[in-house]
Amino acid sequence: MAALISYFGDIDVAEESVQEAFAVALAEWRTTGLPPNPGGWITTTARRRAIDRIRRDARGRELLRALEPLTSSEEASEHADSEAPLKDERLRLIFTCCHPALSSEAQVALTLRLLGGLSVPEVARSFLVGEAAMAQRLVRAKRKIKAARIPYRVPDEHELPERLRHVFAVVYLVYNAGLSRADHPDLCLEAVRLARILRGLMPDEEEVAGLLGLLLLVESRRSSRTRPDGSVVLLEEQDRSGWNRMLIEEGQALVRWCLGRNRPGPYQIQAAINAVHADAATIGDTDWSQIVALYDQLLAFSPTPVVALNRAVALAEVEGPDAALTLVEQLDLDNYYAFHAVRADLLHRVGRGSEAESAYERAATLAPTAGESEFLRKGGRAGEQRERS
Repeated sequence: MAALISYFGDIDVAEESVQEAFAVALAEWRTTGLPPNPGGWITTTARRRAIDRIRRDARGRELLRALEPLTSSEEASEHADSEAPLKDERLRLIFTCCHPALSSEAQVALTLRLLGGLSVPEVARSFLVGEAAMAQRLVRAKRKIKAARIPYRVPDEHELPERLRHVFAVVYLVYNAGLSRADHPDLCLEAVRLARILRGLMPDEEEVAGLLGLLLLVESRRSSRTRPDGSVVLLEEQDRSGWNRMLIEEGQALVRWCLGRNRPGPYQIQAAINAVHADAATIGDTDWSQIVALYDQLLAFSPTPVVALNRAVALAEVEGPDAALTLVEQLDLDNYYAFHAVRADLLHRVGRGSEAESAYERAATLAPTAGESEFLRKGGRAGEQRERS
């Protein structure tokens, strides 16, 4: 998809042609077998389909002329580009999707659709909107890219700091989309890969290192977060021997590098929080006071209710559930399932069982996956049983 968008400069042409190429592959590969290079086969077939489509459209003649073979000088220029530090078409595409001319919602939606491979209904669910509304939003975003002639390239060096802020947010959201969907684990790996490319592009940028460190540390325990049936495994119940030590060591090394630079940012602080968790051999060994202090720093950068909620979870381990519940009750997060899950747990811990049961039910109703919903409903039933006993 990214290569074809680069070639034709038209997202719709690329999308439709790739879909047609996969349809052809489904029909032909059953009889001819898998080609030696399936990705190349798809790309070549899609390009031919796109050219045929353009030839049938009189308005496509100008585009076809632009796609004629390169002159010798252009070939030299293209060869020089291939030697540049950044060669990945998908990263060029992510900078296009994350262009500041687009709204933040459009940036994330386009990236999930074009780079993450999510369907329109899946992207719509990520934004809690209807499928038709999301389809229209994507159409408008693609039209804006074409109308505004947004370039398909990596920004110049002086543009990178501001543009990276948008890219970081999208890469992080792509990872979280994979984290919340057992059927899309490749999104997590793709987000890590993109973060590694960003790190190679800007090796002196602290927030790039922080983002990569954060993703590696979270990824190190991803396989321990759920059971084979899809149910959730809480942090205190996870088998820490199954955490990936290589990823932890790499992530912690990035955190140490950031600390040495002493220019903190939100992704670096989140990475440091996860590094503290990774340091603990058991849940009881966790340095919760340090985690609360790190959340205090994070709140200075990102004073959001979600950060305050996460801080309250850590505070409950330092000052007790009553202090944490007082803070949680002040947050305006009624449509966020984790808010109700945290509140339910704290209510149970302070002995308010019936309220906790209602909070668990509300959390289960809002949960993004069936596994999490079932887990939360079991939490409510378990709490009810504890009250009766």
